[in-house]
Amino acid sequence: MRCPHCRHETRERARFCGTCGASLESSVSCPRCATINPLGQKFCDACGESLASAGGASERDARAYTPRHLVERILTTRSALEGERKQVSVLFADVVDSMRLAERLGAEEWHRVLDRIFAILSAGIHRFEGTINQFTGDGVMALFGAPVAHEDHARRACHAALSAMSELHAYAGALRARGLELSVRMGINSGEVVVGKIGDDLRMDYTAQGYCVGIAARMQQLAAAGTVLLTESTAQLVEGFFALADVGPRSIKGVSAEIRTFELRGVGPRRTRLDGSALRGLSRLIGRETELTWLDGILTRSMESTGQIVGVIGEAGVGKSRLCLEFIQRCRARGIPVHEVHCPSHGATVPWLAIRELMRGYFGLAPDTAADSIRRTVEQQLLALDAGFASAVPLVLEILGIGDSGQRPERATPQAATFMRRFFRLQSTSQPGVLFLDDAHWIDRASDELVQVIAASVRGTQTLLLANFRPEYKPAWIGGSHYHQLALSPLGEEASRELVRDLLGSDGSLDELSARILERTGGSPFFTEEVVTALAASGSLLGERGAYRLATPIEGLALPVTVQALLAARIDRLGERAKDLLRVAAVIGKQFDEPLLREVSGLGDGHDLDAVLGVLQDEEFFRLVTLSPKPEYAFKHPLVCEVAYLSQLGERRAQVHAAVATALEKLRSDRLGEYASLIAHHWEASGMRFEAARWKRRAALRVANIKVGVRGVRRRPARPPENG
Repeated sequence: MRCPHCRHETRERARFCGTCGASLESSVSCPRCATINPLGQKFCDACGESLASAGGASERDARAYTPRHLVERILTTRSALEGERKQVSVLFADVVDSMRLAERLGAEEWHRVLDRIFAILSAGIHRFEGTINQFTGDGVMALFGAPVAHEDHARRACHAALSAMSELHAYAGALRARGLELSVRMGINSGEVVVGKIGDDLRMDYTAQGYCVGIAARMQQLAAAGTVLLTESTAQLVEGFFALADVGPRSIKGVSAEIRTFELRGVGPRRTRLDGSALRGLSRLIGRETELTWLDGILTRSMESTGQIVGVIGEAGVGKSRLCLEFIQRCRARGIPVHEVHCPSHGATVPWLAIRELMRGYFGLAPDTAADSIRRTVEQQLLALDAGFASAVPLVLEILGIGDSGQRPERATPQAATFMRRFFRLQSTSQPGVLFLDDAHWIDRASDELVQVIAASVRGTQTLLLANFRPEYKPAWIGGSHYHQLALSPLGEEASRELVRDLLGSDGSLDELSARILERTGGSPFFTEEVVTALAASGSLLGERGAYRLATPIEGLALPVTVQALLAARIDRLGERAKDLLRVAAVIGKQFDEPLLREVSGLGDGHDLDAVLGVLQDEEFFRLVTLSPKPEYAFKHPLVCEVAYLSQLGERRAQVHAAVATALEKLRSDRLGEYASLIAHHWEASGMRFEAARWKRRAALRVANIKVGVRGVRRRPARPPENG
């Protein structure tokens, strides 16, 4: 008999799993009142309802609701799910007054209604790559940001809630015609949770625990019928991206302080992270004048009818979008038309999303333009451009999502490629322009194929195709003499100091804080701004940007949740072996040598370790510090080390700390006194206080001996000069 949770083989008569402690006794939920009844009972012992048809409702299989691409992503990360900390958004949804509906419909009909509700909820959740954690009788619990981390988990949860609510409203209308009133309420909260593992068969045994989960459940209970209620922590992460209504603080049983809550009303005006920064006032662009001058030179060449392509490549937070924003603002100031396409992270699974935005920009369509008006505008402009485009009108309407056929292929068709090639050249040959593709690493597949068509058509036009993306994205359209790549590096030391001074000010109380921010953020403009914003929001800084003063002494710089989620998502894109090695290295420290890493990680085969180290260097996580006498590596960014360390559960970290201490004792046996303090640190972090105390004494003795030796040298009288 296998445990359905951890797959451990157990005794036939076991009641609980000996490995994970899960109950092995089967049960069935009543389809009417959701009471849990022992397997074999024919009627519910709470309400008397027949349990004959309840099996399907209680044993819902995630595979019936989970799309294949998400199943594959979940299963490929299961080895990391033995337990880890993650920043997530938790969504709870349930049917309002379900008991009354169940009583009126009867078990079989109620089962059909619930199935439809679950299908709608699942479609909305999975569309934005959320994971249904469990079915809760008449609702669901879903996680965004686990098992696969997402830097925009809160936005995904809100998009999913709005999408599902829209579909549920339509379904409720159909039921209303039968005299039935259906409404669903939802609650969302964001924060840190501890997540468990998921079984190979995708049973609903994936666990998330923590304060964050309980508060999300309370939000759902407080929400009015047909509404979505958010906590302040979620609202702060999605502010501007969604329309929110402040409904005031709420008292929650078991929570000492009131929690401020917000109702989710719809989509807001913000599209990118920089939109929010613009509302607060963009910080001055520092240390990028050389890059801007270079871009101006490429633009000049493109305007001479030799169209050019530029790829701005760099890690998250290095300032790619900020540089491009500054450049296109200069272009607009010169009267050069700019067409922008912003690729949201959840858009990778939505066919045609990026190209749809591009086409709406070309046709001058506002977000709230009615479908009939779009049809008229598209037809008029296409025919004005070329009378031969009459046959392409239905195709363009399909791309815009308002076609009559309702069919939207997930790949670019030959007809779409032919149209885009011709349309782009007609638009671009007669006048200069810039086509800007922001965050291209998140582009959907169909749009990516059409961008390749556009890139191949740039030559001979006056267009500059400008795209920014992260290193993991390898577009098919790079290459050729008209393609140029700008690799954006973190800010240098002087530019970083200037940025911190611009953000904080020059008050004398900030000197030590400025140095700590510089050390921690590693030249990343985004990380620097987020740390300062978090300090101001917490009340540690008083004043305004550029004129702050320290309000209270700061013991430690808290890692902003935005930065933590961004880096966790980057780490999660690694393969399992690379991720495991990265986490082991994070426990060792910011710098480490290869023999120590091999000993602790268990990758004894040099080829295996070399291969994984190669991946981590290629992906910009590690850098080689020195080759001899033994290879030494360091984390390329200090915050990556911190996030990789904090994501591990305390028990796992303690085990690795103990392994590091043991390895140091073995590998540094000829210099144990020199490493005694470091060995003591790792034993203490592992919870082995006796071993830690022993090595602390040894370290103290070594320091004392050094001091005695130094004093002896100072007191030794000088030798008189020899005669002679």
